[in-house]
Amino acid sequence: MLTIERIRAFGANVDEGLGRCMGREDFYLRLVKMARADANMEKLSRAVADGDLDAAFEAAHALKGVAANLALTPVLEPVSEMTELLRGRTQMDYRPLLSRAEAAWNAFAAIVDE
Repeated sequence: MLTIERIRAFGANVDEGLGRCMGREDFYLRLVKMARADANMEKLSRAVADGDLDAAFEAAHALKGVAANLALTPVLEPVSEMTELLRGRTQMDYRPLLSRAEAAWNAFAAIVDE
């Protein structure tokens, strides 16, 4: 069952996320569940594999917004770094950062899916 405590244990700044939800735990948990359905991690992975920096930026930027609004810090940190590098269309190997972001996203998904 998804709980505030499990999200906190994941490393999210739950107090910050709850602040954006006017302290309503039910609303925050509903948004967390909705975030799990977001397809931008898949889009980011595909775009990085294809070398499409424009599509990768769009997906990373959207995912950053979701993670920031819910204060999902483990996801936010690597995705934010990727977003800024992609904003400048920096030519580099994004796979290490993507791997960190995917690992965090998968850990988040496991919590929500239980």
